[in-house]
Amino acid sequence: MKNMNEARRYLSNAKEILREKAVKEDGAYKDRKYVRMAGHTAYAGVLEALDVVFGNKKKGRKSVDWYKEELANIDKKVLSNFLIAYDVLHLSMSYDGVLSAAVSKEGLEVAERIIDWAEQKTAA
Repeated sequence: MKNMNEARRYLSNAKEILREKAVKEDGAYKDRKYVRMAGHTAYAGVLEALDVVFGNKKKGRKSVDWYKEELANIDKKVLSNFLIAYDVLHLSMSYDGVLSAAVSKEGLEVAERIIDWAEQKTAA
């Protein structure tokens, strides 16, 4: 399961970036650049895990809407987690660079749940 290991590696790297580079103080990170980097890295891990489950798209590039449709057909709970991951990891962290450590923690926990689900789904 090379790709699932890759998804876990992305998540591990995101945690390391926050821990070692973003510098947490009083519940907030001090360096927006590293929060953005960690958010992007964790979101890439989520997509990597989902790609293991869904495989290749027939035509064109995969989009957020494509992932939503695929998840809606398989598991609504994971779809809900994916929407949270998209909002927190991709939008709030990657684009906005939200410095709240609580927001980052929630995003990483949701990413972990999605990767765990994908791992179970591919093992079955």
